[in-house]
Amino acid sequence: MGIGRVPIEDWRPAVGSWPEAVVFDFDGLLMDTESTSFESWRHEWEQWGLTLDPATFFADHGGDLTEQRNAQLAAAAGRAFDRNLSRRRRMAYRDQLHASLDLLPGLRDWLQQARQAGIRLAVASSSPRHWVIGHLGRVGAEREFEVFACGDEVAAPKPAPDVYLLALAGLGVTGAQAVAVEDAPHGVAAAKAAGMRCIAIPNPFSPVPRFAAADLVLDSARRVSLGEALQQLAAGVSDVSPPR
Repeated sequence: MGIGRVPIEDWRPAVGSWPEAVVFDFDGLLMDTESTSFESWRHEWEQWGLTLDPATFFADHGGDLTEQRNAQLAAAAGRAFDRNLSRRRRMAYRDQLHASLDLLPGLRDWLQQARQAGIRLAVASSSPRHWVIGHLGRVGAEREFEVFACGDEVAAPKPAPDVYLLALAGLGVTGAQAVAVEDAPHGVAAAKAAGMRCIAIPNPFSPVPRFAAADLVLDSARRVSLGEALQQLAAGVSDVSPPR
C-alpha cells in the first residue's frame, strides 16, 4: 500500500500512544545487504568449485563473521586457497551488486510518512558506522535519520541491546517511547531487551516462525504504510502478513 492510501491526518489521531521515534535496523531491513553478502560469498565458493550452503551462512548474532567465513572457505578449498585473491575477487563482485542496491520497497514511503508526522528516526545496526552511512549516503537516505548507533560504538552486537540503548540515548527517549523495525530474530531480541516494541519484516533467510517475540510481523513495507503498521501495533495485532 502506498503512502497516499492512508493520509497522515487520517491515521495519526487514531493511535492513542504514538511513538516519539522509530529506530530501524540496517542490513536486511533498510537495504538488502544480507542477500548481497550471501551472493558474493556464494559466487566466491563457486570459483573454487564449491557450493555454499545458506543454512550454515547466517549466525544468530550481528557480529562480524568475515574471519569465520574465510576459515570455512579455506578449509573447504584446501591447499590451493589464496586468501588475498579470494578477498579481492569477492569484494569486486559485491561492489557490483551494491552499485544497483537501493532501499527495500516501501521504506522510502515509511521515511516520508515519519517525517510528515514528526516522528524522529534513527538507525541501530551491528555493522560499523562507515558501512551504514556509506550505503545510505549513496542512495540519498542518510539525511532522513537523526541518530546512528553502530556496532563499532558498542561493546556487544545484537542480540545484546547495546546499539538500541545507544540509539535511544542519542534520541533522548525511553524504550517505551520508540518502536524498532527489524529483519532478524536476534535483532528483535535486542530491541525487546531495550524495552521497545518491535515490528519485524523478516529477511528471505529468516523463517517467519522464528519471529514470535515480535509485536507485529509484516511481509513487506510495500504492502502496509507506516501509519497502518503503527495502528496495528497499537491495536495488538501480531501478524498481518499473508502466509509464505
